[in-house]
Parts: sequence; structure tokens; C-alpha cells
Amino acid sequence: MKLNKTFLAVAAALPLFSFAANANTVTAADLKERVFGSLFGEYYMPDTKKTESPDWNYMEKDWGYGVELGYYLTEQWAIRAEYARMEMQSKLDGSDVNGNRYGLDVMYHLPQLSSVYLVGGLKRFDAAQNTTAFNVGLGYKHFFNQNFALYAEANRYQGIDESYGDAGIKLGMTYAFGSPAAKAAPTPAPAPAAPVQAAVVDSDGDGVPDSADKCANTPANHKVDATGCSIFEEKMAAVGDVDIEVRFAFDSAAIPANKISDVEGLGAFMQRFPESTVVIEGHASNIGNPTYNMRLSERRANSVADILKNKFNIAPSRIKSVGYGVTRPRVEGNTSAAHAANQRIEAKVTATIKEPVLR
Repeated sequence: MKLNKTFLAVAAALPLFSFAANANTVTAADLKERVFGSLFGEYYMPDTKKTESPDWNYMEKDWGYGVELGYYLTEQWAIRAEYARMEMQSKLDGSDVNGNRYGLDVMYHLPQLSSVYLVGGLKRFDAAQNTTAFNVGLGYKHFFNQNFALYAEANRYQGIDESYGDAGIKLGMTYAFGSPAAKAAPTPAPAPAAPVQAAVVDSDGDGVPDSADKCANTPANHKVDATGCSIFEEKMAAVGDVDIEVRFAFDSAAIPANKISDVEGLGAFMQRFPESTVVIEGHASNIGNPTYNMRLSERRANSVADILKNKFNIAPSRIKSVGYGVTRPRVEGNTSAAHAANQRIEAKVTATIKEPVLR
């Protein structure tokens, strides 16, 4: 179904009409929450299906008229009710095909061009046949003062229960009832009070007045921030080598029960200092295959790491476990005492400490 060419031409011309006309003297804010009524004449153009069909009595293009009553909900949105009398004639024999149209519309006024609006709604027709249609359109409204305006509007009527596409062009006059709400005059700003110079007091001599000092009595050799508090810098410092002294049985990675407390002490320390990290080094005695001893030393280191992670919830990112096999013996030699000393765990812990920045 093709759109009526006259409807398209008028719809395209409406924005040009808005620019050509003199500027409105009424703003969108002036119309908010006001009732309006309109009288209009309309040139109505039925679809060719109606003009060429006996079911529609060969309805011809013709004039009509109507009234509207609406309300501006906000600066952009409005609603209205419409009644139109359609004085149509038959193209075949000139007989009357009169009817009525009534329905509701929603109007949206463009924010940057409040004189231009979009319209959409639902209509009921009783000309030749009783049908229902929805309409969409474009309009322009020009106010000459706070109450009177002329408007032009083009609409497309699309049948719902019958397949047709009519068009109509309205020209009319609108009256907005009442007057815009009075705008309150802006409250003048109070005159600034004359500044009062107060004596500056700096009790601890750190260069920050007591009125802004949040840390009283800071040491004289400490640098302070804008609030008078000592400035600290964080440094990573080695806490020291913690020799857990876990002596493993030959060919075993199980921590003896009497040495569990040493590992738990390490876990408690890392819980207390959440920035601390640890490197757990596993070692083995020089007995047997070096490759096997390397894996054995890794299992010994991991057995300590597992306790830290599982019992003390230390994040894996804070724990590094590594096996050195027989490459770093504590005691050289091939004696029983040397082997016992080398089957061990060493833990190197590093923690973040804060040191004051000195002047």
C-alpha cells in the first residue's frame, strides 16, 4: 500500500514552515499543565481502495471539520481527544458518504523545536463502514500570545480491522486556557562577610596550623602531610631466615608431629602480617639417585606450603616452594649426622614495613 503523495509533501513541508514563521512568544514551560481546545478544518484523502470500491461507495477526497480538547502533561508530552465530521461524497454519483471520526492522541513536542510535534493515536470511523485505525503524524503550532495559536498537521490513518491507508491535513486554531505559572525571582546572594584574620597556632611546630592538624605532637624530624600526620613509605624487608628445623625421616616428606608447631608459628606470623611472603626451600641428603632426591625435596617443601594454605588460608600467591635436592647441603660429608642435618626445610620470609620519611 503506497502512502498518499499529498500527505508526504505536506509532512515534509511542515518543518520548513516552522522555520519560516516568526519565533513563538510562548515556551514549552509556559504550556505545562494547561488545558487547550482547538477548532480545525481538514482536507481528507481516502485510500484508492476506498475511491474505487463500491463497499466504500467510491468515497472521494473532500473537506471536514472538527474539535479537540487536550492537556499539556509536561513540557514535551500532551494528550488530546478529537472529534471530526467528515463531509464526504461519492465519486460515482455525488451522494453523501458522511461520517464521524473520534479518538485519542498522544503528542510529543521536540525538545529543541517545541513548535514541532509528533502525534499518534487511535481513531474510530463510521463513514460508509465502521472501522478502527491508528494514526501517526507531524504538526507545527505557532503561538501569537500566551493563549492563541494557529497550527497545521498531517496524519496517516492506517486501518486495523480493514486494510487501508488514508491521509488528512488539518489547519486550525488552538486556545490554551489559563496562563503560565509565575516564575519566582531568584533570591539575591547575601553580601560576603568581611574576612576575620585569626592568629595562626601551630603547637607542635610541624608547619600545619592546629585548625588543620589531625596528628598532634608529631616528631620534629618527621615530614608531615597537609593534615599534619607523619608521612610513611613502605619498604620490603627480609625478616630473616626462619629455620623451621624440620628433620624428615629417610625418604619421607611427612612433617613429624613434634615439628608441626614450628610450621604453625610461621602460618600465624603470615596471618598477622598479610603483606609478608615466604620462600620454602626443601633439601635432601646425598643418598641415592639425585633426580629422585630433587623430587623428594620438592615434596618436603610442598608439605609445608600445604599447611600454610589449607590451615591458615595463606594465599598461594604469597607462597613459593622450591626443591634443591642435594645441591645445597647444610653439612658436607657422608655421615649419618650430615644426612640428618640436610633432610630439612628452610623458610625465607619477607614483609612490608613502614618507615617515617625524615626531614
